Amino acid sequence: MTDNGVRPARPHHRVTEDGHRVREVLTYARRGSRFTAAQAAAWDAYAERWVLPDEAVDRPGFSWGEVFGREAPMIVEIGSGVGEATAALAAVRSTYDVLAFEVWRPGVAETLGRLAAAGVDNVRLCSVDAVWSMEHLVAPDSLAELWTFFPDPWHKKKHHKRRLLTPGFARLAASRLAPGGVWRLATDWPDYARRMIEVLDGEPTLTGGPVERWEDRPVTKFERKGRNADRTITDLAYTRH
Repeated sequence: MTDNGVRPARPHHRVTEDGHRVREVLTYARRGSRFTAAQAAAWDAYAERWVLPDEAVDRPGFSWGEVFGREAPMIVEIGSGVGEATAALAAVRSTYDVLAFEVWRPGVAETLGRLAAAGVDNVRLCSVDAVWSMEHLVAPDSLAELWTFFPDPWHKKKHHKRRLLTPGFARLAASRLAPGGVWRLATDWPDYARRMIEVLDGEPTLTGGPVERWEDRPVTKFERKGRNADRTITDLAYTRH
């Protein structure tokens, strides 16, 4: 909360119990924001319709029903990249609302173009911190699915604290899944896969583990990059019970 009681949509600092402000450890790093000509055209054409402005989440009465223009089961994707999986998966799930978190604006812009090309209108993109948003904007027991495909591995040991998959986040994410909801994950970093399994196996409300590659998930540039580097691709699926 800020001093005036309004929760911050972009929480890069927090206040300790003794009143000191400290910078939060974020699970992502914002990269360059320069658009290609195609990305700029897609942004100009579709951002107003499909991209949620950061400040919108602080408006009184904010609701996902208003954002999507309907009430429907919701799926969250954390780290949608350039939208390769987002557009393909959402296209065959028209009865679901898909909320895609991505902080890289050129990736968001490219996703918009992919959504338009696929004729998809059930996706909204958000660049507010996904961990904060899962806590403050997503209701408990509400998600049909959660997708986390190729999250940043932060492979240097000194950066492991920035990884998304922690016991705390697993507990939070599991609480947002509806009973029977599924959390699907993929990574091309074996040590991160082992850590994911350790964390998710330790969450008592989830059951699952490694699975065969999810056929619905298209091969993305991150997966191709991993394959080209001869890294093993690990798919995981965990169900909330």
